[in-house]
Amino acid sequence: MSRSTLTLYSKPGCHLCEDVREILNGLQPECGYAIAEIDITTDATLFARYRYDIPVVVKDGVELARGRIDEAALVALLRGSADRRG
Repeated sequence: MSRSTLTLYSKPGCHLCEDVREILNGLQPECGYAIAEIDITTDATLFARYRYDIPVVVKDGVELARGRIDEAALVALLRGSADRRG
């Protein structure tokens, strides 16, 4: 079984990003995904794309959430994905 990857686009000092990172870390053992965090300030293209929308959570290339992310909705999405993978 291949392991899914969640990508968190963030930047240093972003409290919303820190909150989402905590949620992702907490669910990681249960849902079995790898987490890749990308600092948008290190890439001009990413910064231009996401500067007003971080944090952004992407799973296997599909955006799940951005901006002020509702914790319950994100948890439900991730748990649902984990259930479907079996």
